[in-house]
Amino acid sequence: MPFLRETEYAAEVVWLGYVPAGQSLRAETVQALNLGFDGVKGERHAGVNRASCVRVKNLYSQGTEIRNVRQLSVLSVEELEQIALEMDLDALDPAYLGASIVLKGIPDFSHVPPSSRLQAGGGLTITVDMENAPCVLPGREIEADQPGHGAAFKPAAVGRRGITGWVERPGRIELGDRLALFVPDQPNWAP
Repeated sequence: MPFLRETEYAAEVVWLGYVPAGQSLRAETVQALNLGFDGVKGERHAGVNRASCVRVKNLYSQGTEIRNVRQLSVLSVEELEQIALEMDLDALDPAYLGASIVLKGIPDFSHVPPSSRLQAGGGLTITVDMENAPCVLPGREIEADQPGHGAAFKPAAVGRRGITGWVERPGRIELGDRLALFVPDQPNWAP
């Protein structure tokens, strides 16, 4: 019996971004990404390991070296549209959010179970870490270009911010690629 069950869902890659190392979270739109075991070389979130942040402060002192399971930020078109609507914007550019990949076709994408896999036809595989909780950084990027809208991002993005993930099997991802969704084949935890 497989431990990862293929679902009926597959998503199309409709947008790709590269976040240069530095202070800004803003991504640059690209046509393809080469994903290695350390993510995207030279990118802000690249690395096999990373310094711990506030998201795991109950486990580690800030700055402790830990495994990098946040190499990629993956969002869905459907949830970006919902966020934009709630923010009273016509559209929300994924570049503001530091997105790596935007997909179309998987409903309720932010709540895909942790340890799920997104796999391309050529074998490239991304492992889902967990839902990416919204923070204030995208709001700053939005505010710079859309004055009066930045503060609305965090509340509008709750439950819709996509997921973080890491590269399980390296490869190249391009616009138009399809990623099949595999989920853990296990019952929900019920202590």
